[in-house]
Amino acid sequence: MTSFTIGSIAVSGASGGRSIDGDGPLVLLVHGAAMDRSVWSLQTRWLAHHGVAALAIDLPGHGASDEDECASIEEYADWLAALVRAAARPVHLVGHSMGTFIALETTSRADVASITLVGTAASMPVHPALLEAAEANDPLAAQLMSGWAFSASSRTGPHPSPGASMVGGTQALIGQAAPGVLHRDLAMCAAYDGAVTAAGTVAIPTTLLLGQADKMTPVPNAKPVIEAIEQANVVIVPGVGHMVMIEAPIETRQTIADTVTGA
Repeated sequence: MTSFTIGSIAVSGASGGRSIDGDGPLVLLVHGAAMDRSVWSLQTRWLAHHGVAALAIDLPGHGASDEDECASIEEYADWLAALVRAAARPVHLVGHSMGTFIALETTSRADVASITLVGTAASMPVHPALLEAAEANDPLAAQLMSGWAFSASSRTGPHPSPGASMVGGTQALIGQAAPGVLHRDLAMCAAYDGAVTAAGTVAIPTTLLLGQADKMTPVPNAKPVIEAIEQANVVIVPGVGHMVMIEAPIETRQTIADTVTGA
């Protein structure tokens, strides 16, 4: 099942095989550039079977969504804020990479119970070679991005899901995005300069989950965001790159659960 209705809004996503109906807390997981709900598959099922209603969503223009892409981080935040308001229940946001910018912006547009920012930074400049390949819809773009996204040990180590490939699976996921999606996502991430300002307005429980070996959003680049958020909780996972939820699924789901429950 990939179709859900929150309030009056239809959204594509994955809930870990459990219903998200009810008025209890709801966790919405937001993916990064040119990805979709499937990057959270090692979290949604665990959360769903541990008493946490969770929905990994497809952003407009991504995955199974039939909506048009948004033109900026702010427009995605407007869309997500409408979804939060429609839920009419406590909503906890979890974002990865581009999704962290969207989550930060959403907190000023709707009442959010908490945010967990996975693989974030004050800014996300994009390597010219990657941006050029993405603009040309060259398969090299997915290859470059998936290669840089994982730590050295993850590139050669086993996937937490037997029979799957961390790098290969991510490359295939990025490669199946519609033409232009990756370039537009990367360009809007590079252009967005509001992370620190948005972080400065956050007054809800906030956790940053960072990979110690992240080359795309290095840990030091998150420092301005951390300093802007009052009492931010920071969790750094050793030996892990940008795709924290895939490389360290146990730490990721436990961090999300701890933030949601206030542990």
